[in-house]
Amino acid sequence: MAKVELKQPIVEEISSNIDGAQSVVLVDYRGLTVEQDTMLRKQLREAGVVYKVYKNTMMNFAFKGTDFEGLAPYLEGPSACAISKDDATAPARVLCKFAKTTDKLEIKGGVVDGVVYDANGIKAISAIPSREELLSKLLGSLQSPITNMARVLNQIAEQGGAAAEAPAAE
Repeated sequence: MAKVELKQPIVEEISSNIDGAQSVVLVDYRGLTVEQDTMLRKQLREAGVVYKVYKNTMMNFAFKGTDFEGLAPYLEGPSACAISKDDATAPARVLCKFAKTTDKLEIKGGVVDGVVYDANGIKAISAIPSREELLSKLLGSLQSPITNMARVLNQIAEQGGAAAEAPAAE
C-alpha cells in the first residue's frame, strides 16, 4: 500500500472534523505531563470540543481551500488542534484557562468564524463569555424592568390602591 493511501484517511478525518467548524485553535503541547494532558482533554470534551494531535503536513492538506488555510504559518513544531462546531469561543476559553495553570501549554493561533488570530487574539477571544452566558445576561436585563414593575404594582395592591388614587385626583 502506498504512503499516500495510508495518509488519505487521516486527512479526510481532519477535513470532516473542520467541516462546519466555527473555530480551530492550534497549541503546542510539549512538556505537558500525562496527568495534565488527560485533565485538558477532559475539560475540552466537557465543552464539546474535539482535541486531537495530527502531523502538521496532514493538517496543512486538510486546511487547504477552507477558512482555516490561514493557519499554515502556525504549523511548526508539535501541534494539537482543538475544534468546535457549536461554540466559537469554547476552545479558546478552555485552552487559555488551562494555559494559566501550566506554563507548558503554548497557544499558537487559531481561526474563529473565518478570521485568523495569533496567540494574543485567541487570548482576547477567551474573555468573551459563551453564547448561553450572553443569552442569560440579556434575558436578565430584559426581565429586570418587568420584575420591578410587578413589585411596584404588588405594593400598590397591598396598600389597598390608596397610593394609586392620590395621583389621579390631582
